[in-house]
Amino acid sequence: MESRVTRDGYKRRLTDKFAGKREKLVNLLKEKGITDERVLESIGSIPRQMFMEHALEYRAYEDLSFPIGRGQTISRPYTVALMTQLAKLAGSEICLEVGTGSGYQAAVLSGLVEKLYTIERHNVFSNRARKIFNEMGLSNVACLVGDGTIGAKSYGPFDVIMVTAGGPKICEPLALQLKDGGRMVAPVVEEGQQCLHVIRRNGNSFKVSKGESCSFVPLVGVHGFKG
Repeated sequence: MESRVTRDGYKRRLTDKFAGKREKLVNLLKEKGITDERVLESIGSIPRQMFMEHALEYRAYEDLSFPIGRGQTISRPYTVALMTQLAKLAGSEICLEVGTGSGYQAAVLSGLVEKLYTIERHNVFSNRARKIFNEMGLSNVACLVGDGTIGAKSYGPFDVIMVTAGGPKICEPLALQLKDGGRMVAPVVEEGQQCLHVIRRNGNSFKVSKGESCSFVPLVGVHGFKG
C-alpha cells in the first residue's frame, strides 16, 4: 500500500521512512476487525505524521490518539477506520465532516468520496489542515470555519455526515441536512459514556443504530456542549 490516487487522478508514491509502519498499522486494523478494503487502502496511503506535532511523528503509526493543541486530539487510527467503515462509502458521496481537527480523518475520507466539506471552529486548525491538503493535492476537500453543530446547509444535502466530537445528544440540525437515504456517524454521550451512533434518514424519519463505546473531545456549539 505505497500509493494513492488523489481526486486529480494522479498517483502519488509514498516511499518515505514510515512506509513499513503504515503497512503494519493496516495489518493491525485488520486484526481488530476492519474489513473494508477501500478504508484499509486509504489508511495505508495517508502519511499520518504530517498531521502530528513534529516531536511525536515517530509515534504516528501507533494506534493511539495524541494531542494537537487547544485540548484537541488526533483520533487513533482504529477509530478513524471504524467510523469510515460504518459510513459505507461507495465513492460518489458528498460528505460533511464536523470537526476538522488535525485533518487526518478528512484526508482518509478524501479518497473515498466525491466531495468533502470539513468544518472546524478553530481557525488555526482549519488553516493548518488546508495547507496539508494542498501539499497532498487533495483538491476535493473544502475547509470551512464555523460552528459545526449548525452544519453547512448551503453545501448540502449530504450523503454522509461524519461527526468527530462527542455530543450530548444526536444533533438534529445535522441529521436534517442528510439526503434521503443518507447516514450520519457520530459519537453521542449516553449515561455518562460516549457511544458511536449511525443515524440513517428515511424520508422524514430516522433509524438509529448504536455501536462501540468511544472517547472524543466534546462537541462544542449552539447544539452541543457550551464552550
